[in-house]
Amino acid sequence: MQSRSFLQDQLPKIVLAPSFLVIVIFVYGFIAYTGFLSITDSKMLPSYNIVGLSNYSKLWALPHWWRAIANLAIFASLYILICSVLGLFLAIMLDQKIRGEGFLRPIYLYPMALSFIVTGTAWKWILDPGIGIENTMHLWGWETFAFTWIKDSKMAIYCVVLAAVWQSSGFIMAMFLAGLRGVDNEMIKAAQIDGAGTVTIYRRIIIPLMRPVFLSAFVVLAHLAIKAYDLIVALTGGGPGQATELPATFMYSYTFTRNQMGIGASSAIIMLVMIFSIIVPYLYSEIRGGKR
Repeated sequence: MQSRSFLQDQLPKIVLAPSFLVIVIFVYGFIAYTGFLSITDSKMLPSYNIVGLSNYSKLWALPHWWRAIANLAIFASLYILICSVLGLFLAIMLDQKIRGEGFLRPIYLYPMALSFIVTGTAWKWILDPGIGIENTMHLWGWETFAFTWIKDSKMAIYCVVLAAVWQSSGFIMAMFLAGLRGVDNEMIKAAQIDGAGTVTIYRRIIIPLMRPVFLSAFVVLAHLAIKAYDLIVALTGGGPGQATELPATFMYSYTFTRNQMGIGASSAIIMLVMIFSIIVPYLYSEIRGGKR
C-alpha cells in the first residue's frame, strides 16, 4: 500500500518530467547558449574565443541598430496606443447589448486566428500600388488617387502599424469586454441612482476598475511588438532600405546574412532584456496582488 501511495504521489512528476526537461534544454538552454555566443567572436560559425562585451559595444555603435530601435519605438508606441483605444471602443460598443453581438465578436476576433505571415502577405497585396487600393481606385476612374506608403521610406513603418493593429485589436477588444462584463452592476446602478450619466460612469467607475486589464493588454502588445519578425518579413522585408527594420529582423540579418553571429546574439539578448523589463514587473505585481 505504501509503495502504491508513493507511486501515485510521484506519477504526476514522472509524467511531466520529459516535457520539463525538453523546456529546460530547448528554451532556457538555448537562451544561455545565445548569451554565451554574445560574448564570443563568433562569425559564420560559433566560436569559443571570449571577447567580453565587445559585441555589445559594436552593436550600439551601428547606425543600423539605432534605426531598428527608432523604428521599434514608433511601431510599439502607435501599435499599443491604437490597439488599446480601438479595442476599448469596440468593447464598450459591444457592452451596450446591441443586436448581433454574437455575430460581430467572431468578426473582430477572426484576424487574430491568422498568422502574422498571412496578415503581412494579405496587407502587402492590399497596399501594393500595382494591385491593391491604388490600382482599384484607378480602375474605378479615380486616376489621381495615390497611396504609395509601402514604397515610401518615411511612411512604410505606418503600413506595418496598420496591419498589426488590424490583427490584434480584436483580441484586445475581447480582453476589455471580459473586463467590462466583470464590473459589479451594483456599483453602476448606485451611480445611476445618484444621477451619473453614462460617460461619467465609464470615466469615473468602470475604466478605473479595469486597470489590471489595461496592464495585461500593455504587456501582451509590448511583447508582440518587441519580437515582431514574421509580419515585417512578409509585408515589407524590412524595406524600403531599412525603413521598417526592427530588432528581430536586425538580429536575423546579422546572424544569418552578414555572418556576424556574435553581434546577432548580442541583439537577441538585448531584446530578451526588453521583454524581461516588461514581464518581470508585471509578474511581480500579479504575485503581490495575489498575496494581498
